Amino acid sequence: MAVGIIPIAVSDETLLAQAGAGDPEALDELFRRYRLLAYRVAHRLLGNEADALDAVQEAFVKALVHLPRFQGRSSFKTWLLRVVSNAALDLGRQRGRRETLSMDSLGPKFREECEPLLEPDPGRELHRQDQRRKLHEALAQLSPAQRQTFVLHAEADLSYREVAETLGISIGTVMSRLYYARQRLRTLLEPWMKTE
Repeated sequence: MAVGIIPIAVSDETLLAQAGAGDPEALDELFRRYRLLAYRVAHRLLGNEADALDAVQEAFVKALVHLPRFQGRSSFKTWLLRVVSNAALDLGRQRGRRETLSMDSLGPKFREECEPLLEPDPGRELHRQDQRRKLHEALAQLSPAQRQTFVLHAEADLSYREVAETLGISIGTVMSRLYYARQRLRTLLEPWMKTE
């Protein structure tokens, strides 16, 4: 294998071992694998692109600093998403809620990576933007614990067990938080859905 080229089939565990042995390429690959997922989680928790990018940057720095303490009791993905979600919630508390910015401000390349299924129909795109705005508003009304649990399950596509590992809570607590989050979101979004 050529130096500096890491095949996609390499597991996170192998990359962690290589990173622990001082291979910066392995560490870069780990963060490259999860950067978009980390951004989506932070964005759903904060509802603001600029804050989400700041949270991901802060989380990746924290993860890098604390990587030697990562013991492998959970997957690297769930551990990293815990760091990201905690950084996002911390940043949200520090800065307060800001108005949501348009993803268009990040440029076409970033938009393509984050939203690969953009439709050429302007009416459909406006509708999707309205849907995202309504969802952000509804998510902002959940408690931080419910929002964090819901986003990790729905946006990061983590199983109940992975969410429990990520947050250090029981699966029963995950299920309870998700139940109440879904009920609250249904109540908040129902009036808007009736006008669809």
